[in-house]
Amino acid sequence: MRDLFNAFNISASGMYAQRIRFNVVASNIANFESYRTNGQPFSKLEPVFEAVETEENLKKGLVPVSVREIRESDEPFRLVFDPTNPRADAQGFVRLPNVELVKEMADMISAMRSYEANLNAFRTTREMAQRTLELWR
Repeated sequence: MRDLFNAFNISASGMYAQRIRFNVVASNIANFESYRTNGQPFSKLEPVFEAVETEENLKKGLVPVSVREIRESDEPFRLVFDPTNPRADAQGFVRLPNVELVKEMADMISAMRSYEANLNAFRTTREMAQRTLELWR
């Protein structure tokens, strides 16, 4: 029965990670054309996931995921020539946030699908636990 609880924990870690990913994507989309208070363009955020591998976990086949950090992207900012824009530099270019809506939407769909897969694994584990308890009655 303890193994079922381990499966719950692994699925829950996956759902948590994908929820964080979804929230980060939502933040990126919301700030698609935003600037920071210091006048710099918003820099896209990226979650970094990490497999929690220990000797003991690997022997049991249990490798949950954790969110290691949420970092700013190192992708360059978008440049648009618009000399009339008050944010334009001396050459007339405006630096825009490095958020690409199409990539963000694809990432959002991927996060949703991954979340759903973890949720289905959680539900399947719950059904197995319920059937096991029914057998013990």
